[in-house]
Amino acid sequence: MQRQRRRDTAIELALRSQLHAAGLRYRIHQRPLPALRREADIVFRRAKVAVFVDGCFWHGCPIHATTPKRNNDFWVAKIEGNAARDRATDQALHDAGWQSIRVWEHEAADEAAATVRRVVKSRSGRG
Repeated sequence: MQRQRRRDTAIELALRSQLHAAGLRYRIHQRPLPALRREADIVFRRAKVAVFVDGCFWHGCPIHATTPKRNNDFWVAKIEGNAARDRATDQALHDAGWQSIRVWEHEAADEAAATVRRVVKSRSGRG
C-alpha cells in the first residue's frame, strides 16, 4: 500500500493540466474548510468548489470495484468506510455552501475537466 500514490496521480495531473489550459486557477491538496480534516485534490476557493479524484479500488467504484480474496472482511469494511467518509465530506461541504465534484480515476480527463469548468464558471459568476 505504501507504493500507492496519494497525490499527483496520472488522472489528477491530466485533469489539472486541462483546467489550467482552460484558464482556471486553483489550489491543490488543501482543506476546503479548516474544520474539515480532509483535503480536496483541487480547490477553487472563490467559487467554493472542491474536486476529489477517487481511485476505483479505494472508494468502491460501481463499475470497477473489486475486493481481494484474502482478508476480505477487512477490505470490505475499509472500502465501505471510505465511501461513508466520502458521503460525509460531501454533506459537510454542501452544508457550508460548497459544491463537491467526484471524479473516478477511470474517467477521461477532458470530460471531467469540462464538468469542473462548467460548475466553476456557473458558481463564480464569470462567463
